[in-house]
Amino acid sequence: MADLSTDFTGIHFENPFMLASAPPTESDANIMRAFDAGWGGVVTKTIGLHPVMNVKGPKTKFFRTDDQGTRISMAKRPSSTLLASWNWELISDKPLDWWIGKLARIKKAHPRKVLVASIMAGSGNDKELHNWQTLTKAMQDEGVDGLELNFSCPHMDRVDMGSNVGKDKVLCSVVTQAVKEVSRIPVWVKLTPATSNIVEEAEACFRGGADAVVSSNTFPSLPVIDPETLDFEMNVEGYVSSGGLGGPAILPLSLAKMAQMTKAFPDKAFSGIGGISTFEHALSYFLLGCGTAQVCTAAMLDSAIGPNVIKTLLRGMTEFLEKNAHRGWTRLEDFRGLRRDRVVSHSQIKRPESVDYHGGYTEEHEGYARPVAV
Repeated sequence: MADLSTDFTGIHFENPFMLASAPPTESDANIMRAFDAGWGGVVTKTIGLHPVMNVKGPKTKFFRTDDQGTRISMAKRPSSTLLASWNWELISDKPLDWWIGKLARIKKAHPRKVLVASIMAGSGNDKELHNWQTLTKAMQDEGVDGLELNFSCPHMDRVDMGSNVGKDKVLCSVVTQAVKEVSRIPVWVKLTPATSNIVEEAEACFRGGADAVVSSNTFPSLPVIDPETLDFEMNVEGYVSSGGLGGPAILPLSLAKMAQMTKAFPDKAFSGIGGISTFEHALSYFLLGCGTAQVCTAAMLDSAIGPNVIKTLLRGMTEFLEKNAHRGWTRLEDFRGLRRDRVVSHSQIKRPESVDYHGGYTEEHEGYARPVAV
């Protein structure tokens, strides 16, 4: 019989599907609705201590491509397909005090659901490390099940926050360690994909004591320019800055980032995010070794909290387990990580001719030291 429950970083989930930290989780009302809809867990919109003021006008829009594939635009139009989301929204503009009490009430109303608090502070000095610890203590006093450290927002208005932390191995380790010093609950770290080798940042987070790594957040990007007006399709008084690209377009990119990490750390815990709207998408993350899967864009386009998306995910996983019952698969752990070892270096991919191939070199050991004969 299919069992959708799972245990991840010591937390029991009714199912492995979560709403990611994003606009859909910016209020207690939305989080309650998400739990009522069937999500196994929710990560709150990122909570901080510093003042936040978002840009004028829309914070999120969606790229669509014509069905013929000839035009990419944020303009709504018939015969077009969702390509990606784009946003330049900052973290929650609600102060810490606003969240206090509300998180506790959410947990009281839904004790079997998993509530993870996303938090962010600055970096580079003892005051900011103390701010991380202040947020940690406040969240766990509210009874949340875990913490997600935001090292990944690509468009913070402060240079000592978000993805600028996630691009610095030292800061990744130091901040994580500061949080772990006071945390009594699991600590996850959400990393930016905008780094040359995400394995290095993941290793630094684990060295600091992280219980899991979450990837990927949105990719740095710009809206396209309207060829008629010559303005960016998303702008304020003609000006634009880098925002985050998410949704279907980043699924293959996020999978590549995740594969790098799960191969490097097969015994560590990972939560996959990026481009998920169906179980088939989540399955790719599970087969690479992820223990949970998070959703944002698809939920935003489905009544904000994705009631139909979660039904699709739950039905898809149930059908998958029933179809594979003959293999003895009844739950996620039975197939998690099954395709992780299929991701190899390009030189290991079989060539069409049965001749010796030396990875692009003319001789077997060219560019490398010859093995020492024993």
